Amino acid sequence: MLIKMRIPDYEKKYPTASKEVINVLKRSERKLRYLEYDLKVERFVLDETKQVAFFIPSREDSLERLIDADVQFVDDETNVEDMAIEAVMIAKLKESLGLLSAEELEMIHALFYQGLTEREYAKNVGIPQKTINDRKARILRKLKKLLENQK
Repeated sequence: MLIKMRIPDYEKKYPTASKEVINVLKRSERKLRYLEYDLKVERFVLDETKQVAFFIPSREDSLERLIDADVQFVDDETNVEDMAIEAVMIAKLKESLGLLSAEELEMIHALFYQGLTEREYAKNVGIPQKTINDRKARILRKLKKLLENQK
C-alpha cells in the first residue's frame, strides 16, 4: 500500500528561520523519508489504460534472498589493482613463452603445467636429471630476461 507522506510546513513551524534553513530542513526531511520508506517498500503500479499492474520491488534487499537467488558477492580481500597487475603479468608471460623453442616449451609445460618432477621428466625423455635441472634453470633465466625486457 502506497502511503503519501507530507513534508511538514517548516515556514509555519519556524516563522523566524531563514529561507536557507527552511530549504535544508525540507531536503533533510525528504531524504529521511526516502531512506525510511521509499527504499524499503515494494509496490504495485497500475496502468489503467492497458489494464496491467507492474510490481516494483523494494530497492533494499535481504542477504537471505540474495543468497537464495545465488547472487555472487565480491570478496572483501579482492584488490582490483592486484588483479590488473596479475592480468598484465600473465599476458607478458604468455608472450614470453611464445618466444621459447618447442623443446624448451615442452619441458616447461611438463614441469610446471603437468606437475611432473625433474626425475619423472628425465625418465620420460631419456636424459639425466641433472641435465634437465640445468636446462630448466637456463630456460627460467631466459624467461626472466624476456619478461624484464618487455614494456
